[in-house]
Amino acid sequence: MESRPKKLTKGDIVKSMLLWQFFSHANYNYERLQATAFAQCMGPVIKKLYQTKEEISAALKRHLVFFNTEPDFGAVIHGITIAMEEERANGAPITDEAINSVKTGLMGPLAGIGDTIVQGALIPILLALGISFGVQGNVFGPIMFALVLTCCLVGITYSMWMQGYKLGRVAVEKLLEGGIVKDIIAAAGVLGCTVIGALAGKFVTLTTPLTVTIGKTVVKIQADLLDKLMPGLLPLGLTLLVFWLLKKGKSPITIMVYLMIFGAVGSFIKIF
Repeated sequence: MESRPKKLTKGDIVKSMLLWQFFSHANYNYERLQATAFAQCMGPVIKKLYQTKEEISAALKRHLVFFNTEPDFGAVIHGITIAMEEERANGAPITDEAINSVKTGLMGPLAGIGDTIVQGALIPILLALGISFGVQGNVFGPIMFALVLTCCLVGITYSMWMQGYKLGRVAVEKLLEGGIVKDIIAAAGVLGCTVIGALAGKFVTLTTPLTVTIGKTVVKIQADLLDKLMPGLLPLGLTLLVFWLLKKGKSPITIMVYLMIFGAVGSFIKIF
């Protein structure tokens, strides 16, 4: 009697995706990075495809090797891996090396795409919108940011996960070989820089009340000198100073402490 092929349900695949969505960084460590989270999210799939304790143990160990990518766009790798595990469980000659080669080969490029789009464009744009409401005392700003960002990330992960499972390894390799990815990264990078620049120009405020008396004329440093040279010159200088400190390796928390001290001292001696 011929055995029935092992087939995953949509529920199995979605359950695996939700485990990854919530726990992708739960056990992040510098030995394996996201490997334990990868193995955990594959648990429901592996238990459905393999029956013996030895097969389940071997499959989990297969996914405990070093792994690291952007968790949302990189979810396409998980979809592909699930498809490969399903084929393997049904007798296809797919080795451990083949599965791990696909994971290793795709995690770098997809991390570049995901980081550029999510951290370089999506988050700055939503932050700009949220802050514009928040500075007016409107609580809708942070709530909107949290809800919209969560919906976007879950939607991206779900779409990537399912597309990876449906299309398989070949489709993603063709996508990476073409010029589409480079265009997407370049466009997202330009958009992200534009948004960050607009964010700094609109929300970084720094002025000085200093005046200089020349004879009987009182010259206001801010209104009569700096604003005529270039409006927003002090905020631009402060932004560039923060950027320089970040390039020097200072942590964001340290820089925030510097800014608090800088602001307090400047206000106390009345230069800001």
